[in-house]
Amino acid sequence: MGVVAPFPLSVGGQVAFDRAELTRILDLYGRMVAAGHWRDYAMDMGKEAAVFSAYRRAAERPEFRIEKRPALRNRQGQWALIGEHGVVLRRGHELGPVLAPVERRLMKLVAE
Repeated sequence: MGVVAPFPLSVGGQVAFDRAELTRILDLYGRMVAAGHWRDYAMDMGKEAAVFSAYRRAAERPEFRIEKRPALRNRQGQWALIGEHGVVLRRGHELGPVLAPVERRLMKLVAE
């Protein structure tokens, strides 16, 4: 049998989301899918950053990207919420406040 590697796999300094962070992000993604707003996602884990991208449709640019860059942890914060056109919408040291604009948008979608 093969060897089971724990997630996140950190080989050679690869940046990854830990279980609590990924749970929070996927919970938000699931609620946006249930509201009919998002349909697809992608994750990229590299040496400098881990990125979660959420798409309205699979053939478009991502509507939002959630980036974790540990190199910026002591400066402006390791978390960033980036919009569709590459504009940084929110940056911070903790994931919750960075996701707040998307969660507020979800409240508006449900209220309509």
